[in-house]
Amino acid sequence: MISLACRLTAFPRWRRLLGAQLSVAALLISGCTGAVGDPREGEGDGVIPGGPTGPEVAERSMFPRLTHAQWENTVRDLLRLDDTPGLSASFTSDPLGGVFDNNEAALLVAPGLWGDYQRAAEELAAMVTADQGKLDRIAPADLPDAPEARAQAFVERFGERAFRRPLTAEERDAYVALFQRGEELFEGEEPFAAGVRAAIEAFLQSPHFVYRVEIGAGPAEGGLIPLGGYEIATKLAYTLWNTMPSDELLEAAKAGELSTREAVRAYAGGMLEDQRAREVVGAFHRQLYDYEQYHDLNKDQALYPEFVPEMGDDMQREAELFVDHVVFDEEGGLTDLLTERTAFVNDHLAAVYGVEGDFSDEFKRVELDEAERSGLLTRLGFLAAKATARQPDSIHRGVFVNLRILCAALPPPPDNATSLPPGELATNRERVEAHTGKGTCGASCHGVLINPAGFAFEHYDAIGKYRTTDNGAPVDSADVYTLGGQPRSYADAVEFSRLLAESSEAHACYAQRWIEFSHGRGVRAEDRALVEELGEASRGGASTKELIVRIVSSTPFLARVPAEAP
Repeated sequence: MISLACRLTAFPRWRRLLGAQLSVAALLISGCTGAVGDPREGEGDGVIPGGPTGPEVAERSMFPRLTHAQWENTVRDLLRLDDTPGLSASFTSDPLGGVFDNNEAALLVAPGLWGDYQRAAEELAAMVTADQGKLDRIAPADLPDAPEARAQAFVERFGERAFRRPLTAEERDAYVALFQRGEELFEGEEPFAAGVRAAIEAFLQSPHFVYRVEIGAGPAEGGLIPLGGYEIATKLAYTLWNTMPSDELLEAAKAGELSTREAVRAYAGGMLEDQRAREVVGAFHRQLYDYEQYHDLNKDQALYPEFVPEMGDDMQREAELFVDHVVFDEEGGLTDLLTERTAFVNDHLAAVYGVEGDFSDEFKRVELDEAERSGLLTRLGFLAAKATARQPDSIHRGVFVNLRILCAALPPPPDNATSLPPGELATNRERVEAHTGKGTCGASCHGVLINPAGFAFEHYDAIGKYRTTDNGAPVDSADVYTLGGQPRSYADAVEFSRLLAESSEAHACYAQRWIEFSHGRGVRAEDRALVEELGEASRGGASTKELIVRIVSSTPFLARVPAEAP
């Protein structure tokens, strides 16, 4: 009904358009040529840039778009719904820009998405205002009785939550004017509900809702612009909870309680105790360790009769429970993720692990054999996903370790790369070495990086079951990989996992991934010092939660560099 989608066409040009003070009503009439208000109005003092961590700050977008998941969570919380509406399932898909789904460089507003936002806004506004119970949730009982004052109070309160900051005076007046047109726009509806419906449609299509605006709280100091309190509250909420700030967090911003680095640390620590933080940490590891590949696996039933299709779901759930246990129950970090033997298994997984006991479809905590298992890289999900229907896939196991665990710079495979040739009388390792080892064209990359990392897992077959022989010959999983500038030898995956957990490379990579995830962008040269600092902290025993707190209280998180003139 109220189409503001045309406003979205201006998003890539926001640097030039932020000065245009056009009201919602004017945009509705004129066809949308600018932005609404100046987001800096109403901001409190920002955190003073500088400090012991992250002295360099990389340039980033001032207007990162909400991911579809963030949009869903934000709509749920803004409208105080019991669950996410699920409307984004029909949106134009979010492209994947790197490892994580929140990369700002990929989150554009494609033409189809304009219409998606408009249709969703109309549907949600109609749904909420047609249900008195839902309407009462977003229209507090203490609103004034006089119609004009009531409209203004609703717009101010709802608008602050929708934009994650107080409305400017001009924005308030514009939305109140639109509210008062509700009866005209939605004939026959109760006046207040009609006004709310008009306002919700407009708010949900505003760039200030769809984007997280980070203008800053004032002029640059020391070359950096500090973020304002509401901007910090918003950034904390989307980083730690993947949704809008809570009422309490907005109140903290309003009261100036996020104006120091120490205060941000304290709030972040408290936010990590919330269930929503567990979901975000789970999402980080799900994407980093690629749980999606655990599904739709094809295994030879003649060789692996214990494998059933639903094991993909089981393997993902096992990984999720394990990470949650390490990070939150044990306050652990990467070392524990790579070496901990605690596992959560049901009857399907217990049979493959060889764990004795009575099991059902419920997951039960167990301790795996210390001679066979050590952390995530020896769990069924990773091993089965990086395998063919009949054999372990040593190459893809090695590639995964290099890219996702060590952040090694691997070149893409050559265009003429071929699959492994058959070798019925050879072991899996012999087939891989014959195709990519010494004396082949792949020796320089495979022989030094990929194959040694992959061969560590030769004791695990195509479904991750432990084995001691391969094709009648004893399994050989020993090799050498360079870590810390020194060649490190290991006998098997258990020893290799321990060496990874002791290495500066693995901890720096884990820190780098958290920086990428927290900022919603790829790592930059300016991040190098913070990556090294956090990597050493992780290697020294800092927990995952501590790394997160350090990132969100660092200068790169709390300030931005001045934008260059377009």
